[in-house]
Amino acid sequence: MLIALAIATVGSVGVWSVVIVLPKVQAEFGGTRGVASLAYTLAMIGFGLGGVVTGRLTDRVGIIPAMATGVLSLLFGYLAAGVSKALWQFNMAHFLIGFGASATFAPLMAEASRWFVRRRGIAVGIAGSGFYLSGALWPPLINRGITHYGWQMTHIALGIFCGAAMTVLVLILRSSIGRTQQRGLSAEGRPGVDTHLSPNVLTVVLSIASFCCCMAMAIPQVHIVAYCGDLGYGVGRGAEMLSLMLAFGAVSRVGSGIIADRLGGLATLLIGSVAQASALTMYLFFDGLTPLYVVSALFGLFHGGIVSSYAIIVRETMPASEAATRVGTVIMVSLLGMSAGGWVSGVIFDMTGSYDAAFLNGIGWNTLNAAIVLLLLLRSRARAAFA
Repeated sequence: MLIALAIATVGSVGVWSVVIVLPKVQAEFGGTRGVASLAYTLAMIGFGLGGVVTGRLTDRVGIIPAMATGVLSLLFGYLAAGVSKALWQFNMAHFLIGFGASATFAPLMAEASRWFVRRRGIAVGIAGSGFYLSGALWPPLINRGITHYGWQMTHIALGIFCGAAMTVLVLILRSSIGRTQQRGLSAEGRPGVDTHLSPNVLTVVLSIASFCCCMAMAIPQVHIVAYCGDLGYGVGRGAEMLSLMLAFGAVSRVGSGIIADRLGGLATLLIGSVAQASALTMYLFFDGLTPLYVVSALFGLFHGGIVSSYAIIVRETMPASEAATRVGTVIMVSLLGMSAGGWVSGVIFDMTGSYDAAFLNGIGWNTLNAAIVLLLLLRSRARAAFA
């Protein structure tokens, strides 16, 4: 599991690096903020589509070929970004970067769910926490690299480092997995929870639920820096709150896995959904500097385990042979929710001049998510534990 955590921490840099480099790239190429931001959009599109593609590859031929695809995509994406001569080239390179990073998230969580039965939740939680650890560790390193060596050399260095480090880690993972890659489906067991829904219908329902919760999740993650600037605390304070949020999110991923091993994925997701709604509500009542630090930490602690819970639910309710593909599909829709939630919140702020209505909108989407999960939980019945 430590190897999987290391792979996710290195590979997920593809999601966070563009946020740090954006102002420098915009200034150098002379583009608008909107055009420069397309790099993030394309990275997210690549991340979402890549999760489905590499998930399908994992289900068919195993996690190692999927990881190799991710390594090559990250390598060539960062090299292409580093030698870009125009903003459109830089933006297009981030589709490859996002695609490569995707292999270290949904497919890796789905594969981790196959390695354990009795401790499946914590295995998925550890694998998924690399995403947040990456967000906490990489930004200051990237910022220092840009300051001393420029954004071009920093991107080239990221490509070479990620390519080399992940190659070594994937080879170690391959050795650790050994013959378990050849296991039969019967050894993985059958689904242990019955929701009385077909896998396709359940995938659609979980996708809708993930869209709703991420519409709400996006508000603090995308706007906390701007929110702090509007309150007069400065964007630096907002950046610190975002880092704090992500650090506690990593803790939450592991903690939710422990809870899932005891209560199951659906119950864990419901707990996380209700807790996230409570943290969003706190933003309406507390806007002092110290309270915002506390609420942001609580938001990270409450919401961090939500996305990984979907991977656990898929593994508990659907055939193991389809797990990575279906987890990738649900994660792709959740990313659409993140993108839409960040944009809608900005639109609401422009219309009202305040984030209060945006937080209320998020609470509404969060409530819909909790209702869907509650209905699934009421429909489900546990089967006997399986080996």
